[in-house]
Amino acid sequence: MDPLTQTLLGAVAAQAVLGRKLGRTAALVGAVGGELPDIDVFFPWADAALPIEYHRHFTHSLAFVLVVGVIAALPFLLVGRWRQNWKLLIAAATIGCATHGLLDTCTSYGTYLLWPFVNERLAWDLISIIDPLFTVVLVIGLVWSLIAKSARPGRVALLMCLLYLGVGLVQHARAAAVQEQLASQRGHEITRGRVMPTLGNLLLWRSVYEAEGMLYADAVRAPLFQSTMVRQGSSLPLTRFEDLPQEARDSQRIQRVFSGFAKFADGYVAHLPADPRVIADMRYSISPAGFEPLWGIEIESAEPNPTVRWIYLGANRNSTLGDLWHDLFNASGFRPATDHQTRQQ
Repeated sequence: MDPLTQTLLGAVAAQAVLGRKLGRTAALVGAVGGELPDIDVFFPWADAALPIEYHRHFTHSLAFVLVVGVIAALPFLLVGRWRQNWKLLIAAATIGCATHGLLDTCTSYGTYLLWPFVNERLAWDLISIIDPLFTVVLVIGLVWSLIAKSARPGRVALLMCLLYLGVGLVQHARAAAVQEQLASQRGHEITRGRVMPTLGNLLLWRSVYEAEGMLYADAVRAPLFQSTMVRQGSSLPLTRFEDLPQEARDSQRIQRVFSGFAKFADGYVAHLPADPRVIADMRYSISPAGFEPLWGIEIESAEPNPTVRWIYLGANRNSTLGDLWHDLFNASGFRPATDHQTRQQ
């Protein structure tokens, strides 16, 4: 998730477990441990055309939690008055570090949580990468815990966050059921499918799935105590490496970048309709029922030197956050998910 939430979770978790023994120092050390795994964004070896290659990689793995925890604790171990509690300091930093990968795995972006034993991103799609309610609960829990000099408020905050993720699990199951229903109504057999919460909430979900070489996107509203609703979206043909021009396929670098990008995007890649040079990550879109991606790779296949570069697509979006909030609070355009008069895509 966002850096603030990761820092807060690390601080709250460490304070909840070790606050009685370390006092407020537990929160401080846990905060550093909670944020340090994102140091991978500064790694210099990533290809400029694939800047996400090592983000949320081994620094987020449970196998490296202790290593990163020790590194996070090092600045505190240099201070004489804290050095005598070195075991507790390392424990606090390790606890904070452990929360980072687990929380990132709850998002749709995912992380290599089990690397090197499982060399793929795990993404549970339970919460958005930014969720104000989740963050506010952590802020209240941390401040209350520090003021009261008690671990109990932190524990209550952690429990509430776990319950919130539980709500995300239920909502995910409801949205996934709608996706299966839509595919069945269209006569599709899903090759792969994802349902993901949209920015900052667990009410409005984006459904995207692959069937017969096409990608289909739909918006799903899942009010907590009401029936689910859906707004049908659009479709695009999936892009595979063999669909690229021969000049591009002959380039080893383009082959490597395309393969890495497709793996990062979980295979949900397609040409941008407005610019066929761009192959985009179609998992995400400001419009939950459309294909207005956030990033992609641009391939110039002209001979003799085909090139590829990473590109951000925010400036090309037609939808805005205002459109997202409209869908969140206004059900117009949505129909009951049980309506079987589904238009064939």
